[in-house]
Amino acid sequence: MAKLWAGRFEKPTSALLDDFQSSIPFDQRLLECDVTGSIAHATMLGEQGIIPREDAKRIVEGLRGILDDYHAGTLTIDMGAEDVHMFVEALLTDRIGEAGKRLHTGRSRNDQVALDVRMYARGACRHVRELLLSLLSLLSTLAKEHLNTVMPGYTHLQKAQPITLAFHLMAYAQMFMRDVTRFEHAYDEADAMPLGSGALAGTTYPLNRDRVRELLGFSRLTDNALDGVSDRDFLLSFLSAASILMMHLSRFCEELILWSTNEFSTAVMDDSFATGSSIMPQKKNPDACELTRGKTGRVYGDLMALLTVMKGLPLAYNKDMQEDKEAFFDAYDTLCKCLPTFTEMLRTTTFRADVMRRSAGLGFTNATDLADYLVGKGVPFRDAHHVSGSLVGKCVHEGRALEDLSLEELRAAHPAFDEDVYQAISLEACVERRSLQGGPAPQAVSASIERLDRWLDAHADGAEA
Repeated sequence: MAKLWAGRFEKPTSALLDDFQSSIPFDQRLLECDVTGSIAHATMLGEQGIIPREDAKRIVEGLRGILDDYHAGTLTIDMGAEDVHMFVEALLTDRIGEAGKRLHTGRSRNDQVALDVRMYARGACRHVRELLLSLLSLLSTLAKEHLNTVMPGYTHLQKAQPITLAFHLMAYAQMFMRDVTRFEHAYDEADAMPLGSGALAGTTYPLNRDRVRELLGFSRLTDNALDGVSDRDFLLSFLSAASILMMHLSRFCEELILWSTNEFSTAVMDDSFATGSSIMPQKKNPDACELTRGKTGRVYGDLMALLTVMKGLPLAYNKDMQEDKEAFFDAYDTLCKCLPTFTEMLRTTTFRADVMRRSAGLGFTNATDLADYLVGKGVPFRDAHHVSGSLVGKCVHEGRALEDLSLEELRAAHPAFDEDVYQAISLEACVERRSLQGGPAPQAVSASIERLDRWLDAHADGAEA
């Protein structure tokens, strides 16, 4: 295929350079955005009288035909083309003749690719947002089922205080809600229409940029042509949001991996989301969790790759920026695999409430409440902390739990203990007393779930926050 820009050159480009710089293997996925953007551009050119209306009509019809063939799966993409933009324009000209050569009037590939990537990024943000809302809906359902499932909460991976599984799940809900907000922000950054920026300094043609913006559903125009063609902050925002989301998924996966071990035995992966060993018949491996954890580093790499590409570029467009798409596409594809898989894996996981309850009881998670009991009797907290710690030490040596100690043994440690201490240090009471907003008490978690449900309702039907 002849280069559309070859007029200035006396020699053809080297085959090595053609292969080196070709982006069609990966930017062909922008074809729908490219054609849609070109339809809007051609429509505007005709309306403004910049090109004959009849030519604009033929261009639009030709582009729609290309799009129809693409959707039908009958379009053969020329992998020898330099990029998707050149492919579409050359194919259009081949189909409709001379009129196709007018399409690029008042436009550069620089603002054209900026438009295509922004359009694609908006769709990616919407899709990831939908996947996150599905996961959040599941977390709400699971939390309601486990309001009273007592389990140990951890610090330093050591048993700390009794909480509930609902409380634990809702902690991740908070993370994923923030992720939704980050992707909404990335959408907002991408939602500026750059066409009309030209190569870097706009154009002398009387374009109606606002008409193109309207046709393509953008909320606003880019306000500086130099920035319009060289900005990739919106992709960096997407990749940053993707990296943080993957970090959250990885943390959750790490806990599920731990909980599914024989040492914890508090979660059982469904057979449909586990794998076995080629040599050890007893194995049931949480591969979905492990792959998600591993793919987190991949998405981090995508973010770092684009940050590195952009860090030294003078204004405006540079060919380096061709490297933005593979990192963006890879991160997006990774999210599109990880989120649905994780959601269904979590939906089919069985949580063993009896083991969780027993684990909380065996870990002295009520030691703080024992100290708080003494504080309620007028004992200074530091003294109460020391008494509770000494009783924990006694129980460790004797293989007992705090609630197994007799009242006489407790009073030997401090005379302020009375019969009501056993109710005070029951695991259920320890949880229920922590009823402040944000606490693990069932009523506090129920209120948190209600807030989540209202938030989900407000974000339903694709509404932007």
